[in-house]
Amino acid sequence: MREITFADALIEALTEEMRHDERVFIMGEDVGRFGMIYLARPQLWEEFGDERVRDTPISENAIVGFALGAAITGMRPVADIMFCDLMAVAMDQIVNQAAKVRYMFGGDIKVPLVIHSSLGGMRCAAAQHSQSLESWFTHVPGLKVAIPSTPSDAKGLLKAAIRDDNPVLFFGHQQLMHMKGPVPEEETLIPFGMADIKREGRDVTVVTYSMMVHKALEAGEELEKQDIHIEVIDLRTLNPWDKKAILKSVEKTGRLLIVHQATTTSGFGAEIAATVAREGFEFLIAPIRRLGGLDVPVPFSPELENFVVPNEQKIIEEVISMVGE
Repeated sequence: MREITFADALIEALTEEMRHDERVFIMGEDVGRFGMIYLARPQLWEEFGDERVRDTPISENAIVGFALGAAITGMRPVADIMFCDLMAVAMDQIVNQAAKVRYMFGGDIKVPLVIHSSLGGMRCAAAQHSQSLESWFTHVPGLKVAIPSTPSDAKGLLKAAIRDDNPVLFFGHQQLMHMKGPVPEEETLIPFGMADIKREGRDVTVVTYSMMVHKALEAGEELEKQDIHIEVIDLRTLNPWDKKAILKSVEKTGRLLIVHQATTTSGFGAEIAATVAREGFEFLIAPIRRLGGLDVPVPFSPELENFVVPNEQKIIEEVISMVGE
């Protein structure tokens, strides 16, 4: 199977969907000739032009508001917000408008809106351009949240998001954009709420998503040398999320470690832990553990940023400690 980058997989998904449906268009800052800040691929603008690849003013509130208006009047927009940090500027449009319109009109109005953004930093971009804010949006009924870790998942989930009649927040990690992986040439849509077991194991279930999937897989390689076998589950979507896959794995391993780059306090791991504690308590042979980012703003210093964010060594240490309990 061919291998392409995460960024190219996103561009393929957008291209195919724009060819498939003339109502699909993309809008945002520098999405045209520049080709989106982290993708840097001008192919969309070269093929579809200014009409369907629209550069906008620097106003996240306006971007989401215009896209929402287009969505409820029959179009299928993809609104690009460079950094998830900047989605705070558009929270009224996202939380009070996009998430609620379909419900408030009894389902008569569809909201086929995708908001694409980057998160995660790990590039010394400091506190205002490095956050992982995905859990904010899982708290809001009416919003779906996709957060892939591989090029194949990115393409399949983005195509599914564009065809969905509900608003979807689609997050790509900044450090994944140039990562290569196998992507099938035939059309594949990945259903929301279906996790993927990226590595099978018997000793500890590690539930994670986005960039931390790769950190967990690297940790798994090292732990295997010590005859410790972790099962790595990639959630892929956070709303909806695959509760059954996690419970099934925990029933096998008896131990659960949840890893995410977002700060630990009120991170999505808390929801997973609470659910397993309630519905899978009889499976557990050790306490559930969470490994998230430290509860501080993301530092500018490379050394401090690396200290704040989870990595493979921290995962290894947590797993070894759990196995010893």
